[in-house]
Amino acid sequence: MARLNHDALSEAISTAVGATPDPSGEADLVFDKGSIKGSIIVASETGDLKAAFKRAKKINGYRWVAINREDLFGANPLSLGSKAGILDAAGKVLKNADTPRRKV
Repeated sequence: MARLNHDALSEAISTAVGATPDPSGEADLVFDKGSIKGSIIVASETGDLKAAFKRAKKINGYRWVAINREDLFGANPLSLGSKAGILDAAGKVLKNADTPRRKV
């Protein structure tokens, strides 16, 4: 699969998981699959990965970062501690999201 830019990756992941734009602006996309509701940050370039995971840490609930599959080795170390999962353009889970943190 060819490398996708931000708009193409957003459209592909929206189609794959049934996501819609996030009205709050915290994330790029949101989705609701029954018992799982989640937020998706789109990082189409390797330079966007660090900021995407930093942004994901601030979001409550399940959070995912959508990447181009070939960026997995750069994205995985950045995901540590963020509780964010990683999705590719087809919606395939490359790394599971951790259970959301409980608010104290």
